[in-house]
Amino acid sequence: MTNIIETTTTVSEASAIENGAVLFVPLNKLKKSPRNARKTPHSEAHIEALAASIAAKGMLQNLVVEPEMNADGEPTGSYFVTIGEGRRLAQMLRVKRKQIKKTEAIRCVLDTENDATEISLDENVTREAMHPADQFERFRELADNRGWGAEEIAARFGVSAHVVRQRLRLGAVSPKLMQVYRDGGLSLDQLMAFAITEDHDRQEQVYETLSWNREPSTIRRDLTKLNVAATDRRAIFVGADAYAEAGGTIIRDLFTEDRGGYFEDAALLDRLVIDKLEGIAARVQAAEGWKWASVHIDFPHAHGMRRSYPHPVDLSEEDAAAYGAAQEEYNRLSSEYEGYEELPDEADRRFAELEGEIERIDAKRHAYDVAEIARGGVFVILNHDGTARIERGFIRAEDEAPRPEDVEGATVTEDGEIVGEGDAEDAEPQPEDEDAGDAGKPLSELLIRDLTAHRTLGLRLALGEQPDMALVAVVHALAAQTFYRGGEASCLEIRLTSTSLASHADGVEDTPAAKALADRHAGWASDMPRDVSDLWAFVAGLDHASLMALLAHCVSLTVNAIRIPWEQKPNARATVEKLASAVALDMTAHWTPTVQTYLGRVTKAHILAAVREGVGDEAAERISCLKKPDMAQATEQLLAGTGWLPSVLRTARPVSRDGESEVEAIAQAAE
Repeated sequence: MTNIIETTTTVSEASAIENGAVLFVPLNKLKKSPRNARKTPHSEAHIEALAASIAAKGMLQNLVVEPEMNADGEPTGSYFVTIGEGRRLAQMLRVKRKQIKKTEAIRCVLDTENDATEISLDENVTREAMHPADQFERFRELADNRGWGAEEIAARFGVSAHVVRQRLRLGAVSPKLMQVYRDGGLSLDQLMAFAITEDHDRQEQVYETLSWNREPSTIRRDLTKLNVAATDRRAIFVGADAYAEAGGTIIRDLFTEDRGGYFEDAALLDRLVIDKLEGIAARVQAAEGWKWASVHIDFPHAHGMRRSYPHPVDLSEEDAAAYGAAQEEYNRLSSEYEGYEELPDEADRRFAELEGEIERIDAKRHAYDVAEIARGGVFVILNHDGTARIERGFIRAEDEAPRPEDVEGATVTEDGEIVGEGDAEDAEPQPEDEDAGDAGKPLSELLIRDLTAHRTLGLRLALGEQPDMALVAVVHALAAQTFYRGGEASCLEIRLTSTSLASHADGVEDTPAAKALADRHAGWASDMPRDVSDLWAFVAGLDHASLMALLAHCVSLTVNAIRIPWEQKPNARATVEKLASAVALDMTAHWTPTVQTYLGRVTKAHILAAVREGVGDEAAERISCLKKPDMAQATEQLLAGTGWLPSVLRTARPVSRDGESEVEAIAQAAE
């Protein structure tokens, strides 16, 4: 029978204790053995884990000790720990945390026969760690069978709750795939990729369809391709809380940065988006009185409707007075606090109130015609950044106001011109006696054509001698076609054509750049007179800067730099390059290389070339061994913020004959 001795171990007692005896030695009498085979110290995390385990379950293994001897070969009363130094340190940590006293009795086994160095080495060599699969499954059993959460399990094993969640997630992988992992058919990284979802059927389906490419990123991509990333505009708009409240599940990848996870039910998410947009549409329609409101996730670019815009209106006396008072107080406060580095809270609050009041009244300076509101409607759509976007003023064809056809016996043309009944009848003078007839009868069409041809010649000559007026005429012609129905309000035979971009690049009209262009267009449209017959006076009354700005906007809508294989337009392409250089076009402000926009649509050679140009040769070498999908994903991150562009999007810096940039030369000339 093994002797069990509870002792403070005097010298005489120590010499009488037999080998193999179980001792209860005060913790402060235990020391690190100089003959311990482990010279590399235990990690802090390992000691933490041991301390937590001992606190929860006690000492599961005895320490193996030998007596400490003094210079005379006599026992000192202390013991060297030959096996179990980590557990000794864990108990010391518990003393530091005041969980136990330093005199706590520690159960030890005395070994005075074996070589201390050998058995210390033996303890660390002749053992085999549990297979990770067994560990994952046992952690899962603790959670399922005992109802322990990640925090409680973490406390009992001295690891973080996040580590426990990872092990629980791995333990929930399909038993079939777990066995493949045990057999060496899957690596741990691949198993972690499968653990992104707990759907065993989905895991096994993806496993069965895997080809030679079994990269973890490929597995994750295949498992989540039916889901919606949390960074998607739909997920941002609805929000994780509302989605979860509706019964949706968010898949989280505990092993990589998933930026919020993946919304598992795409159909539910789309329904929630539509429901929220419909709520916004109903409020807008009720508040503003539109005939209809239609909601869409993507803007219906092929709606085929005419669009009207708000026009300038006079403020009411009440609003004008309120605006003047707010502006006056704002100016007074600005003067009063001029030079302050930081405004007092009360002043800062008042500034915000005044700014809000000024913006509120300013918004009333433009309004839609009441008749257009009664006939028109709004689109409420999901913006690219996950916010609701409200587009007003669309008139369906069946809701267009009827156009007058007859005015007192005369016909009203589409352009609003009143044409007499006789104008369209006689091509030749009919009376036999040209001196006879009614003086009130309209002139013949042939004579009118003759006379107006001469007038056209005169106008051409005169307009060519007055560049400023020619500019007004051109802007008028372009603005009439840009902002008015029909647009045939100019005598200049200048035709404005604007190619739709949506049919050439999916999603191009929903980008921030497209939104900026639409806002600029809406700004000009709201300034246009309601009747096209008043457009000339409006354009002629603009100052030079405004006239040029309107011209630039109208002309900008006609730009077409799209390359189509069957259209051979070398001169037009050359002009595109010259125009881009002249306006110093910087496409980095409007386009970034992503898997969707570029990297997933080119060869690996193109991808590596992009990395070499944008980052460097070393980065290209690091990803050269990856499969194309993984290479494209990695490259998207590498090129972020570098400003790299494919050659077709780059703008050359033009150089004049003397080596000076044309842009610089133009700027200097303007000065």
